[in-house]
Amino acid sequence: MPAQEGSTSPLVSLIAGGVAGGVEATVTGSIAKDGVRFVTFDAIKKAFADPETGALSPIRNLLAGMCTGVVASTFAVTPTERIKTALIDDARTSKRFHSSFHAIRAIYQGHGLLGLYHGYVGTTLKQAGATAFRMGTYNILKDFERSRDITQSTLTNFANGAIAGTVTTLATQPFDTIKTRSQSAKGASTVDAFRSVLFDDGVKGFWRGTTMRLGRTVFSGGILFTVYEQVTALLNRRFNDSPATAKPAT
Repeated sequence: MPAQEGSTSPLVSLIAGGVAGGVEATVTGSIAKDGVRFVTFDAIKKAFADPETGALSPIRNLLAGMCTGVVASTFAVTPTERIKTALIDDARTSKRFHSSFHAIRAIYQGHGLLGLYHGYVGTTLKQAGATAFRMGTYNILKDFERSRDITQSTLTNFANGAIAGTVTTLATQPFDTIKTRSQSAKGASTVDAFRSVLFDDGVKGFWRGTTMRLGRTVFSGGILFTVYEQVTALLNRRFNDSPATAKPAT
């Protein structure tokens, strides 16, 4: 079994996840969402861990990621994705929205708070699946390497993140396709979005755009986890070496 890692505080996870998301934002455009994902995943991972070894089985790693995806979708991803998708769709059609704030106000006035959660089911399914595969795959690989005394380096972090990004894209592309349809400016339901994709393009339509998305997620996954690991290590050393946490001399 792999040895238990030193505990990472929620603050360190939030800062490291936010910084990693900020670097990744040059590719994917997410900052706060990754901060939420990492701090939530670390908290859930501790709850799911074996009390004696601190390790997680592959299934528990995936379950921790799935729960994290639901939390992230509810509190961060669905509203922001709804606004982003509506703005993109509106720019191609009626051009009703002048800014993000105007879009939020217009959607809220027309549909209430639930208007910001159009496509919640599709987004949450995608986030639960994506985070389960992304965080779960990365941690499964990391535990496997640690159990065989493979040194964790920038190269292994990047490779693990890239593999996690590939697995995630192939497994969750259908959810992404449905989410995009349901979060258009018209705000179609998840069921209607599913039917329209199937009617327009058949089953293969659910994987439309996979190649383009792979080119993005493979590199962004490697970048995200590499930066997260480096920032976490830096912050842990900084906090552990601070006068407030230093142990008194004996």
